[in-house]
Amino acid sequence: MHKLLLFIIFVAEVSCLDIAKAKGNLSENIRIESKILNYPLQYRVYTPAGMKQSDKLPTIYVTDGQWYLDPGKMLSVLDREITNGTIAPVIAVFVDNRNPDNLEQNRRNEQFFCNEKYVDFYKKELLPTIDASYPTANTRESRVIQGVSFGGLNAACFGLMAHEVFAGISMHSPANSKYLKDMRARYQKAEKLPIKIFLSFGKKRDNSVEGRKFRDLLISKGYQLDFKESKFGHEWKNWRPLLDDSLQWFFPPSP
Repeated sequence: MHKLLLFIIFVAEVSCLDIAKAKGNLSENIRIESKILNYPLQYRVYTPAGMKQSDKLPTIYVTDGQWYLDPGKMLSVLDREITNGTIAPVIAVFVDNRNPDNLEQNRRNEQFFCNEKYVDFYKKELLPTIDASYPTANTRESRVIQGVSFGGLNAACFGLMAHEVFAGISMHSPANSKYLKDMRARYQKAEKLPIKIFLSFGKKRDNSVEGRKFRDLLISKGYQLDFKESKFGHEWKNWRPLLDDSLQWFFPPSP
């Protein structure tokens, strides 16, 4: 009996270690030739540990994906939150905004400002490709788009222009004050959209005045909103600690 108890404890400890060490898989860069944009893009895909082809998993699309992949940022958060059971397993698509043939050419300024072609690229090319290649749930309710700074502004654009395919809009410090004011006016004019929103700003040089006005407008229109403020500014000291908050907001574990 004593030996059996020790064996059970040993198996449990080994299982706990396996869970603690569980890491998802990150693909190499995958190239996609966009006919809509008339140029190539690249992206990398995170898949959670233990994923099965029979799964139907939610998906988060991350613009400026190469920044979110820097060491100590989103990958470790995904692994930790999934392992701890604080979020459901999720597939993450990290979309690189740079020219894959010349990484010094950054296209975010032409892509992120409510560019209809960029939105159509997601709707008609990227989403169908991901849904055909991975065990996604393939519903608007299961998809989130996330970005930081101008990428956050892009997420707001997707809320207006692509809510039929994205139900989750995650915005970390959408910038800048001029564009935020314009975005607030667009949301004020539009009917309430069927989207769930995460919005964050820093309190130090991070467009917080216009950010709070945008927050107040979204609340007044009855949006399902999680709003966070950090003591830091327009930097990763602000955004990194909020990654788990946004993931938990959109991907709660199954009851």
